[in-house]
Amino acid sequence: MIATHNGKRWGLPKGHVRRGETSEAAALREIAEETGLHGVVQTHLTTIEYWFRIGTLRIHKYVDLFLVQYTLGDIQPQPSEVDAAEWVDIESAIARASFQRERDALSSARLILSNPR
Repeated sequence: MIATHNGKRWGLPKGHVRRGETSEAAALREIAEETGLHGVVQTHLTTIEYWFRIGTLRIHKYVDLFLVQYTLGDIQPQPSEVDAAEWVDIESAIARASFQRERDALSSARLILSNPR
């Protein structure tokens, strides 16, 4: 998980999809940039949408969230965007996430992880 807003908000790494990039590739890139960790997409969890402001500009954002299996790397928070990054177990992640839609996505991940194929 990552912390933003002076450590007051905890959530999942996310960002913008670059032109020509898939959502999956963007997710892996953003995770690596914001946490220093690398992984492989296992499955799509959900798409969330929300509005936010930058000054007087309202921005409508869609975020695809994926279950990603860790492959390598050490936690190194991106200083320009992230206040902290931590490994936490799934129950702690659900409890810590600042936004309900991310808690719901984490609950979906917990269900998938508890029922391996």
